[in-house]
Amino acid sequence: MTFARAVYRMVQRIPKGSVVTYGQVAALLGAPRRARAVGHAMSRCPDTLPWHRVVNARGGISVRPRMEGMITQRMRLLQEGVRFRRGLVDLRQHRWEPRRARRQRGEACVSR
Repeated sequence: MTFARAVYRMVQRIPKGSVVTYGQVAALLGAPRRARAVGHAMSRCPDTLPWHRVVNARGGISVRPRMEGMITQRMRLLQEGVRFRRGLVDLRQHRWEPRRARRQRGEACVSR
């Protein structure tokens, strides 16, 4: 499986109302120093992917050549109930932690 395909599979799992950072996706895939590669993969992702749920390390919407994409991302996040504070997503409230979510459901976590 290509790295980009692994990124897309991970992003597909992000629930509505939650976000992850590029670095978080890289770390979850076992490649913690490949946040930029995640960003590159996301720049070419399929339209069916919930791409709007991936934000930068500060919780911000990353700058793009076209402003429409940034506005669309913010609107989609707001529609899902994601709150912003001074232009940044409140990561303490909205960051998706897949391992924590499994623990809360009572499932066993497998460590690598």
